[in-house]
Amino acid sequence: MSLIPTLSNPDFKPLLLSDAVFGLLTQAVEKEQVEAYLIGGFVRDALLNRPCKDLDIVCVGSGIKLAERFASMLPGNPHVTVFKTYGTAMLHAGDWEVEFVGARKESYAADSRKPAVETGTLQDDQNRRDFTINALGVSLNEKTLGKLIDPFDGLGDLKRKLIRTPLAPAETFSDDPLRIMRGLRFAAQLSFDIEPDTYEAMTEMRERLNIVSAERISDELNKIIVSKVPSYGFKLLYFSKVLEVIFPEMVALAGAENKEGHTHKDNFFHTLEVLDNVAQKSDDLWLRWAAILHDIAKPATKRYVQGEGWTFHGHEDKGAKMVPRIFARFKLPLNEKMRFVQSLVKLHLRPIALVKNTVTDSAVRRIIFEAGDSLEALMILCRADVTTKNPNKAKRFLENFDNVDKKIKEVEESDRLRNFQPVLTGEHIMAAFGITPGREIGIIKEQIREAILEGEIKNNFSENYTLMVKLGKDLDMAVKLDEASLTAQFPPAEELPVPTEGKEA
Repeated sequence: MSLIPTLSNPDFKPLLLSDAVFGLLTQAVEKEQVEAYLIGGFVRDALLNRPCKDLDIVCVGSGIKLAERFASMLPGNPHVTVFKTYGTAMLHAGDWEVEFVGARKESYAADSRKPAVETGTLQDDQNRRDFTINALGVSLNEKTLGKLIDPFDGLGDLKRKLIRTPLAPAETFSDDPLRIMRGLRFAAQLSFDIEPDTYEAMTEMRERLNIVSAERISDELNKIIVSKVPSYGFKLLYFSKVLEVIFPEMVALAGAENKEGHTHKDNFFHTLEVLDNVAQKSDDLWLRWAAILHDIAKPATKRYVQGEGWTFHGHEDKGAKMVPRIFARFKLPLNEKMRFVQSLVKLHLRPIALVKNTVTDSAVRRIIFEAGDSLEALMILCRADVTTKNPNKAKRFLENFDNVDKKIKEVEESDRLRNFQPVLTGEHIMAAFGITPGREIGIIKEQIREAILEGEIKNNFSENYTLMVKLGKDLDMAVKLDEASLTAQFPPAEELPVPTEGKEA
């Protein structure tokens, strides 16, 4: 007999008897002389044959005491983290993360999702669960070990692939509006439908999400973004109008306007296609965010030009400027992750300009330099941006990107330009002219970098120094240290190979 419970045979007893952790749990339950049940995610995922290492234990009694009893029976007597306010405790048992809670009732104030808690029964605890598929319980008690307790037909909903609330949807979502996001997220992760009354309540109560913290919203949103087909979750968000509450900039992408026979594409659904295309190539959350935001400024830059049609000039630059504001509102990290997304949004149109036969090595150098370590991600995004339904056009566009890849590799192999910096630094410039930090240093550094990228000078100290002297003279600055004295005092970094303007790439 299989140890794994299934939708057709939901008997957990063989599984509980097969694992030492469950054996110790049942012993702890017996010694404490309480009722206890596995509940929620582990039960759901076991029935769906999905991996899960998080165990939620509901105890009709003190969950904290049961946690401490269980910990005392484990090797090393692991530390128990206790949250007395909610009567919960958590510990690690090998690969398992185990959380204990006393069965409870909850009630909520209208302006808060923090519940008032009182002791309750298993039924009370299952009533407070968000969805029927998360209210499934399994007995850890000796006489009924492994029995499934399913008061709301969660098993049937798993079979039907349906998200449904155990109580009236309005009550469930009014108590804790984050459950609206959770329901949409579960549907996206599991490829489930949402029961009509539940979905209608999500729409009607969407404004309640305004009392939920940005961190909790973005946590659920990120789980949708990293799902296998993220567009499904975003379509649920869009048609339920939840997206209007949490992400209005994305809703603004929707719609296609026609003028004088010219119609632009619906940039919302185009964005979802790009997101799915990226998802087929990468699990990277931040690359997927770049797909979501790559056209985010198109509504703000949309113009109709007589005889030409619709234009979105500068949407990549304006979009890059919008990224920090959106990240800040969602409380996403304002660090290198945000800068990675910002860079891809800004550069996503650049590679296509490199398909021309007349493109220069310097143009290729610039995209290599500006993209840096994000170059491969940028090319994934650019290929994903090809969403035309015309197979001949799609083939031609993708072949163009193959040519871009080839050009980039040729220049990069000869120049080693990824993340390059001029060997002459601001410290050298200040020492050479005997000056303190000021705008002149930035001017000189920028012009040296441009000269290197254009192939006018080699990136070695001697040619950097010669150009610096000339630029300083133009700025009425006199040199205080010659090249030998400067290099002796401030040794330069390793000199890099020379970008030289050879044949057209």
